Amino acid sequence: MAQLEFFFDCSSPWTYLAFSRVEGVVARAGAEITWKPILVGGVFNAVNASVYEQRANPVPAKAKYHFKDLNDWAAYYGLTINWPSVFPVKSVDAMRGAIVADEQGKLPAFCTRLFEAYWSEGQDISQQNVIQNLAAQAGLERDGFWEALKSEAIKSQLRANTDDLIARGGFGSPTMFVEGDDMYFGNDRLELVEAALNKAGLN
Repeated sequence: MAQLEFFFDCSSPWTYLAFSRVEGVVARAGAEITWKPILVGGVFNAVNASVYEQRANPVPAKAKYHFKDLNDWAAYYGLTINWPSVFPVKSVDAMRGAIVADEQGKLPAFCTRLFEAYWSEGQDISQQNVIQNLAAQAGLERDGFWEALKSEAIKSQLRANTDDLIARGGFGSPTMFVEGDDMYFGNDRLELVEAALNKAGLN
């Protein structure tokens, strides 16, 4: 089976779009997915600091179109995106939680609620009680989940995922790799990802 790695941080609205569709892409291609939660701020700090300059000094016309484009994609996918009052958000505990959820076979359910809570409902996903509530909604045990995401093993795994993406040439979220070395970045590359998975599955 063809293999897809999906590197992501829930603090990106474009990642919300891609996350909502990537399982369908993988299913249609008869492929397998490996989830790779990362801390995108760590990626920006290491290799893509221009993001901060763009946020501080946006081009007005480009920023206006950015929001139109985002909302067009959201409407096309049937999602609701409301720009959160807390942005950027400190997502480190949320993404550590994604690794815990993955170990328990519940990452899609947990991260779906993370994305919805932040990008649709305006919840502050940096807060412990919010993260625990979302974990419970995804079928995870509140207190044990929080204890697990604070473990050194989980912290180390998030750092390792982030470092892995940087080492392989990634610069943001979502980044996808087909068969280990064929890299794609962004929600609007899903069609290319699906085509690459289909091709890899024939080999």
